[in-house]
Amino acid sequence: MFRKNKLVLHLYAKLLLIRKVEEAIIKVYPTDVIQSPVHLSIGQEAVAVGVCDLLEREDWISNSCRCHATYLAKGGDLNKMFAELYGKKTGCAAGKAGSMHLVDKDNGVLGASAIIGSNISICAGVALKLKLQTKAQQQKNLVVAFFGDGATEEGTFTETINFAAIHKLPIIFICENNGLAIHSPLKKRWANLDICKRVQSYGIKTYKVTDGNIFKIRNAAKKAIYKIKKYNAGPIFIECNIYRYLEHVGIRDDHHEDYRNIFEYEKWQKRDAVKKLENMLSPKEVVKIKLDINAKIKSAIEFAKNSPAPNEVDFYKNIYA
Repeated sequence: MFRKNKLVLHLYAKLLLIRKVEEAIIKVYPTDVIQSPVHLSIGQEAVAVGVCDLLEREDWISNSCRCHATYLAKGGDLNKMFAELYGKKTGCAAGKAGSMHLVDKDNGVLGASAIIGSNISICAGVALKLKLQTKAQQQKNLVVAFFGDGATEEGTFTETINFAAIHKLPIIFICENNGLAIHSPLKKRWANLDICKRVQSYGIKTYKVTDGNIFKIRNAAKKAIYKIKKYNAGPIFIECNIYRYLEHVGIRDDHHEDYRNIFEYEKWQKRDAVKKLENMLSPKEVVKIKLDINAKIKSAIEFAKNSPAPNEVDFYKNIYA
């Protein structure tokens, strides 16, 4: 059990690692060392950290294309992540998948998918496997599916939550609701903005955090994990309202675009989890964490730079179609 200050230190270090990694990506991206598109989670880190912090290594997660934060929050290997972004053989997917498909099975990261909503049904399949294990094999583990509000409009979402509810699967659905499907605001896509109410109609327990508070997100995740592991009370749905600071895909600040609202951005800036937790720590503690994180990122980038590129034989490995 963490004492309050230790918990703040712990969560802040996780949040800052994600923020600093993505800031490093922004810095190197114009040089073209990263060839794949990047979907950044700056502003949204509290969801990944708040949920993954309480998961065991043997629990599984999966995400859509905006997957850097969840990969790192679940313990994904930083060296392998940068090597993957750089297209190197030592990457987490051998340099063939790029930013949108990070995977680390040793740390419970199933892999991400750029096809919106597709990871939701994949997670349900893994949860079904856990459910069908014999008592001798069974461990009290679960699966977490992360996705954006846009994914709730895909057919696979509705089909999967219905299937999960019928079979009482050990799965937590996490909706990172930033209110945007690329450039389309939620209010222009749905007459009823209450996603939780829709999900409740399937008999699924829901929680909602509207202000991006990492402690509230962590507490909701704690309740969901406990209910599933202790009482087999899955599935559970958690909606987290959040805000992405940068464009849908890429490294720009696009608040000059018509679909953006600068006042909304300023409101969320005041709620920024990284800044809030930093203000709860001493300057000495903050400096120490920043130095440690900067060293890790520098080392990971050097690892990526110095790693070999895949050769022609490597490109054809694990190709089945």
